[in-house]
Amino acid sequence: MLLKDKVVIVSGVGPGMGQALARIAASEGASVVLAARNQAFLDEVCADITAKGGKAIAVACDVSDEGQCKALAERAAAEFGGRVHGLVNSAYYHGDWCFVDNADIGDFTKAFDVNCVGALRLTRACIPYLRDGGAVVNVSTMASVNPYGHEGGMEMPYAVAKGALNTLGKYMASDLGRHGIRVNTCRMGWIHGEPVEGFIASQVDAGFKREDVVAGVTKNIPIGIIPPEDDCARAVLMMISDYSRVVSGASLDVNGGQWMAP
Repeated sequence: MLLKDKVVIVSGVGPGMGQALARIAASEGASVVLAARNQAFLDEVCADITAKGGKAIAVACDVSDEGQCKALAERAAAEFGGRVHGLVNSAYYHGDWCFVDNADIGDFTKAFDVNCVGALRLTRACIPYLRDGGAVVNVSTMASVNPYGHEGGMEMPYAVAKGALNTLGKYMASDLGRHGIRVNTCRMGWIHGEPVEGFIASQVDAGFKREDVVAGVTKNIPIGIIPPEDDCARAVLMMISDYSRVVSGASLDVNGGQWMAP
């Protein structure tokens, strides 16, 4: 198993890739600490994991609160032998779709506080338990390097904050290597899961054919499909596995080839 005997914290466990990360980590042998603000949803996913024989606990955590981040790290260590082997920073706040001339500065500030500083808070809280072999993966977005928008606005608050996270990840890797901690970034593109299915359904409700909506999404994706949620999650989890134990400071583009970094 890819993550056998590892303790893995996954923040931002929601209906999208977060829950897939938690489920797959458990199926790959990890003891998983599920974190997000929605305790009820966490409990539901956690119960499903344990019912299938996995090891997991659910801990509510708002990454904009330093005290909650510290409590999460301490609980993870206390429950599973005093050690954390992997941290996946996938908690996020999307913010409004906007243009430059109508951007809400407060919304930008909140996006930065959750998407970038939140990852810093939680990583810092986990340092004592990650030392000597631990790994961190920051979940970012293709939109941080390939601006995206539509007639209703651009994905600016989210993408700009995740762009800051991209840079933070390099500084983390450079600094935390002295503690034996690796840090990498995964820049996600379209992820075919519940949120994207909701988008497709909304377009169908608006009168478009499902096949046309899907074709519109995949026309710039060389592999020809919307990357499935579970496969995207596996790419992220690979970066905390021993298969990447000499990789640090890297950015992995997980988007089916839609964006190819130089």
